[in-house]
Amino acid sequence: MKDFFKTLFACLIALGVFAGGIFFLFLGFAALAGSSKDTVPPKAVLVVDLDMNLRDRGDDAAMAEALQSALKGEESRTMALATVVAAVDRAADDERIVGIYLTGNVTPVGYSSGPAALKEFRAALQRFKAKKPVLAYNVDWGKQDYYLASLASPLIINPAGHVEVNGLGAQPMFFADALQKYGIQVEVTRVGKYKSAVEPFLLNRMSDPSREQLQKLLDDVWTEWKATVAADRKQTPEALQALADERGLLRAEEAVTAGLADRVASFDEVQAELETLAGTHEQLKTFNQIELAKYAKLEAPPRKSGKGRIGVVYAEGEIVNGEGRPEQAGGDRVSRELRKLRKDPEVKAVVLRVNSPGGSASASDLIQREVILTRKEKPVVISMGSYAASGGYWISAYGDRIFAEPTTITGSIGVFGMLPNVQKLANEHGITWDSVQTAKMANLGTLTRPKTEAELARIQGMVDHVYEQFLTKVSEGRKLEREKVHEIGQGRVWSGAEASKLGLVDELGGLLEAAKFAAEKAGVGSDYQMDLPSGPKPFAQQLMESLNEEKKPRARSAVERLWGDVQQQVEVLRSFDDPTGVYARMPVELTIR
Repeated sequence: MKDFFKTLFACLIALGVFAGGIFFLFLGFAALAGSSKDTVPPKAVLVVDLDMNLRDRGDDAAMAEALQSALKGEESRTMALATVVAAVDRAADDERIVGIYLTGNVTPVGYSSGPAALKEFRAALQRFKAKKPVLAYNVDWGKQDYYLASLASPLIINPAGHVEVNGLGAQPMFFADALQKYGIQVEVTRVGKYKSAVEPFLLNRMSDPSREQLQKLLDDVWTEWKATVAADRKQTPEALQALADERGLLRAEEAVTAGLADRVASFDEVQAELETLAGTHEQLKTFNQIELAKYAKLEAPPRKSGKGRIGVVYAEGEIVNGEGRPEQAGGDRVSRELRKLRKDPEVKAVVLRVNSPGGSASASDLIQREVILTRKEKPVVISMGSYAASGGYWISAYGDRIFAEPTTITGSIGVFGMLPNVQKLANEHGITWDSVQTAKMANLGTLTRPKTEAELARIQGMVDHVYEQFLTKVSEGRKLEREKVHEIGQGRVWSGAEASKLGLVDELGGLLEAAKFAAEKAGVGSDYQMDLPSGPKPFAQQLMESLNEEKKPRARSAVERLWGDVQQQVEVLRSFDDPTGVYARMPVELTIR
């Protein structure tokens, strides 16, 4: 028996050593695969594949994507908008780059590649076209792809392709009847008749205020699309509207006839044209080229010197308490980055880039507090991306100046709380609860029954309080009458174009315009350097960081302890294993979204 255990332990140790060796070999392979070197040919076309995840903060590609890219030896498809814009601008002055080949289809992920981000990307392509040719080719052109490609000359479509010009539409989904059928009740406390985020859980159709605001928002975005495309293709917005109403989807020949494409051609013909422009690669037997992702990574110039540095902080994704995941704006992380720039004497001004639909009220207030403190020491300029609504606007209100694109979705000054309960569902399956408590509000957070009138009144009072705070902050930050803020608030979302008319936004423009204004306000003029996001981390680095990451306990505010995150409240159902229910958390978050 003793020999058996000796043999067993020896095998286990050998297996562990073997597994460890394989693991480190894998890391080495992944690192090697992701470190291949590329150079720009003396004469090359910059290939811009629109099939990318265009984020504001591009340094945190998902682990799965990083692994896939490493194993294939490819660049990550996640890129930072500022990095893409800088690369295209740099290519315009690079003697080796003779043109851009634009292809592929935009594939938005989460809050990435939104309308405002595409407008900033498009502006860079327009600047490039003023110096060098832009050729665009696709089998099918969707509205987002075409918005970018309409400036190209030539714009080519495959014989079997189509151009989408069918306007914009939205079809919200409603769950109220399904929830009722299965015995799940949702009670809501909110302020703002336009605060429609709760409607799918209460209604089976859009309310009139919700329909009004959504129609206006779509109209504004569609107006921008038509105006931009019409100017590029020498058409009129009215002609494009007629195509949208009467046809919607154009065949290749119809697109040429309508003036939306220059000609119909297959890829081999396009390839021959690009070979004429840039020459042929001897080994690859195709035109000399370099992909945008590789060019941005390999050709990044050294940071230029200047009188001052303009720091950039990104608040992208849902605003949550704590650090947050890579696709979220963690209140602790964003406020810490602002604080770091505030204390750095080399940083002369700060740009807060906001691309968020909102989220936690307490996390938003944490970030806003740091904006206020930073503004006391140096300029803080807000650059709104595709979304800066509700909590996204909360953190923006105290900026020295707010920039937004015409298609930015902003406003949504309102608050809501959702309180689900499963009493009917549980009772129908023979599950009941009983309780004892030391105070009338002790079971305020229960999922087992509807709220009492007193409980609902208390929760509504807290929602009202947060809304009053919201009005006060916007009134102070934007120097608007409180009644006017309430009038344009009510939870209503606005396009950036409309928000600029209402005083919620100061100026239409993107990140570059915001940085330029920040530099001027800081007194450094044009002699400045702006922070750019780092590229996506290689898979090996991400994996090692995740293995070494320590779980740090964080302080929880009284509000957070009481309300918790609504997304995590399903876990309360695990209280079936906790008969006392003592550890059940409050199934509602005061949400400004």
